[in-house]
Amino acid sequence: MGSTAAAVCLSGSQRNGDAWKIVSAVVLEGISSTHTRRSYSQALDEFLIWFVDEPGRHFNKATVQQYRTELVAKGLAASSINVRLSAIRRLALEAADNGFLSPELAGGIARAKGVKRSGVRLGHWLTAGQAESLLKLPDLTTLKGIRDCAVLGLLLGGGLRRSELAALDVEHIQQRDGRWVVTDLIGKGGRTRSVPIPHWAHLAVRRWQSAANITIGSLFRHVNRHGQVSARRISPQAVFEIVKTHAENLGIEVCPHDLRRTFAKLAHVGRAPMEQIQISLGHASVVTTELYLDVKQNLHDAPCDHLGLMNDLG
Repeated sequence: MGSTAAAVCLSGSQRNGDAWKIVSAVVLEGISSTHTRRSYSQALDEFLIWFVDEPGRHFNKATVQQYRTELVAKGLAASSINVRLSAIRRLALEAADNGFLSPELAGGIARAKGVKRSGVRLGHWLTAGQAESLLKLPDLTTLKGIRDCAVLGLLLGGGLRRSELAALDVEHIQQRDGRWVVTDLIGKGGRTRSVPIPHWAHLAVRRWQSAANITIGSLFRHVNRHGQVSARRISPQAVFEIVKTHAENLGIEVCPHDLRRTFAKLAHVGRAPMEQIQISLGHASVVTTELYLDVKQNLHDAPCDHLGLMNDLG
């Protein structure tokens, strides 16, 4: 298809979806994050199915706003809707950059507003008791249970993202300044950090290494149904399934990122400095860290009780 025909397709007629698929592929090729690429791919597929479903639709701001309204009516969460809108804005930008859409139309789509979030809760937090119960659930008489215990230990004890945990090698676990640390961890945005881990989490990791005879390379690996360890490292999705399975056995519904939030909240309740929690989580902004803490006003231990002022004004 020539660029002229593609331009007609993108700016007007929706009957030929080939040009849309071409531009959508360009969008996905420019995304380095596997998670973001997967989310955008699903978002663009859903949007294009909706877009071509009704004759006469044009790719412009009004159409995108109509799509947003329909997503809201379906009861989707604000975060889910905003991810879809971000993907659509990027689609418009790529279409304009490649001469398939006028800059004016792309600019209008870029100004389509997202959905405001109500409140700051981003997920679930476990209590200290729930976290301890979760850590005790894996069956330590099996290789899979020993591995799962170590996985849960690092998620709760270090606040790692599931993608970060899946990418760990044995060499990442090192001793620094008399304590065990996950070193040189490459996180979101390519930022590198080191994350201290508690003694009990390190013991769980060492127990897994010893049981699986892993001394080099991928730290967490697949265990087949016969209880044999393969050379293949687990995927982020496998980490998700590990958490989901044990959480369901506990009667709660959480995902790996909820364990990351729990790490932050329990550390904060335990009086860990905010900036140190931020560093461990790998957040570029402390504002993001604050969203993880699920902070509520404490009238029994209020800020005014820590001012250190003893003036008697009575």
